[in-house]
Formats: sequence, C-alpha cells, structure tokens
Amino acid sequence: MRGRAFREAIAVSFILSLCFVLIGCDPKPFDEIVWRQEVRNSDPSQLYASHQENGKFFNPWKQMGKKNLLDLIEWKISKRKKYTPIEETYRPGVIPDAEERIARFKGKDFIMWLGHGSFLIHLKGEFWLTDPILTDRALIVKRKSPPAISPGSLKSIADKFTVIISHNHYDHLDQETIESLPEKSTVLCPLGLKEYIDGFSGRKNVVEMDWWQEYTSDSGTKIISLPAQHWSKRASMGTDKSLWASYMILSSDTVIYFGGDSGYFIGYREFAKKFSQIDYALMPTTAYHPRWFMYYQHMNIPEAIEAFHELRAKYFIPTQWGSFHLGDEPPGFPALDLQRVIKEKQLNPKRFLIMDIGEIIELPASR
Repeated sequence: MRGRAFREAIAVSFILSLCFVLIGCDPKPFDEIVWRQEVRNSDPSQLYASHQENGKFFNPWKQMGKKNLLDLIEWKISKRKKYTPIEETYRPGVIPDAEERIARFKGKDFIMWLGHGSFLIHLKGEFWLTDPILTDRALIVKRKSPPAISPGSLKSIADKFTVIISHNHYDHLDQETIESLPEKSTVLCPLGLKEYIDGFSGRKNVVEMDWWQEYTSDSGTKIISLPAQHWSKRASMGTDKSLWASYMILSSDTVIYFGGDSGYFIGYREFAKKFSQIDYALMPTTAYHPRWFMYYQHMNIPEAIEAFHELRAKYFIPTQWGSFHLGDEPPGFPALDLQRVIKEKQLNPKRFLIMDIGEIIELPASR
C-alpha cells in the first residue's frame, strides 16, 4: 500500500510540476485583516467542545474549508513569489558529533534540535522526543538538511524515550524512526493513531490522548494534550480519521510548549490562562506561502510571534524550518523572515532562539 501511494504521489507531483512550468497564473488574493478578525471572533469555549463526528475529527471553533485536487492544482500552477538568492539557499547550520555532546550533558536538562519538528529533550533524568523524523524523506519529499542523529543512534543515546506525536502527516510521524526506538519507549499520540502505530511497529506501549488529557511520566513530569488548528491525512488512513494536537510539558523546573503543526487560532490566549509560566515555546514556522492556500493550517511569521506573545512564554524556538521544502517559500526562508520581523518590530532578539541542527540549549537547574 505504501509503495503504491509513493508511486501515485510521484505521478501527481510530476503532473503538477509540468502544469506549473507550462501555465503559471497569479495567486489568489488573501485578506490578512479579515482573517485576523475571524480569529478574534472565535469563541474560546469551543476549545472544549466535542470535536469528532461520523468518524472524523474537526476543529469546533472554526472548521477548515474544503480543499480538493483542483485547489492543489491551482496552487501548483500559480506564479511563485520571487525570493532572493540568499533566501533560496539559506540553511541552518549542522553541528556534528551529537551523540558525544549528548553524553557530556549527562545529568543536565537540555533541548537539542534534531531538525524539522524533532527535538530531543532531557528532563529530570528522562529523554523526550517530539515528532521524530530522522530519515531522508517525508514520503517523497527529500531532506535539504541532515538530521542531527540517525535512527540507528537512538538506542545508543538512551534505553527509553517518551515520544510525542502531534499528528499523522509524514513529516511528523515517520515509521522508520518509530521502529528504531528502544523497546521500552512510550509513544504518546492523538486519538485514532494507537492502532495504526501498534500495527506497523508492534508496540504495545502507545498511549492515545484527547485534548486536555494528561499523562505523567515516571519522574513526575506531566504532559497535557492541547488543541491545535490543523488536520490529518495519511494514505492508509484517510482524511481527519485521527486527531492532531499540541502539548504542554511540565517538569518541576521547566515548562515547554510544543506547538506541533498549527494555524493561528484562539487557543494560545486560552493556554496562557491555564499555564502561567511557560519557559520555551516551540513554534511551527513553515509552509505558509501561498497564504490563500496555507493560512488555516500554518502560521506565517507575524502570526507565530503573535501566538508566542499570547502564550506569554519567555523564549521562542522556531521549528520545522530548514529541513524540507513543503510550501512555496524555500526551506531556510522562515528563519530569515523571523530575523527580519524581529528587527522591524524592534523585538528583543535574546528571546528568539534560532537554533542550528544539533545545537543544545542547557536548561536552568531550577526556577
């Protein structure tokens, strides 16, 4: 099934690319002011409402408009925004010898960026992994920057990980990486994914979580599944058959928000009311051009910064940039875009931690 989906995806990609070269048309206009007003008008009580009907999940505060193959074709044949040579070629740095440097941090808490939405986090003697994809491709999309570690390195780093999956898209749920985890690892995932992950990995320690549900690790670190504004689809699962989520990780010393994949929505203000002292916000910053196609499920840089401010977090760490080319914008563009907006709005650059792949941020021992 996966091989067939792979071949079909290649065929569709070739046809759409050919259309793009042969035709080309102006992209649809998009009104940022109207969109921002729609978000402001959302009812926060809907964050707690039922979000499954007839076997499919949805966002009750604002459902996603239907997009079909024609919309996808229109995106692909639209003229692409022009980017400078620097924007086209910019990539994150890659720091080598990740395994050796992790070993030297024994006993200390830290965050390491592995690439894309994948972070290795050490808290209170436990290792956590977010959306680990350490392989060369997300289905057919090839990496533009290597990961900090390989799937085969995981067992040499720790004999157990707690893995957080935000949703089932191929750049967030990678079968080969999950299969490479040590046997004792636990996988936390949104509703509808346990049976699927059990099926390909043979794992029994997979825990499904609905929005607002909590899980406590052996060390007492708590994780809470939270809403996100996104969707789900996988070749063997169909559309919106499993849930999507963001997460709050709370240890006695550090609170980390993992944003998963999300558009801008009313949730960030609500999260700040419930979690008053967020230290690090890992915010998605990718695939936001063209805006008319991407606005619902992906934040652009001004929105990601606004969400960060609404969370009232101390530090912003951009995620998902630099590894895969998923939107019109080049892979490294979001980091340059973020630097530009920080300068234009005269924000404090020390609060924005734009990491290199393999970079480690040591976490304070206590508040």
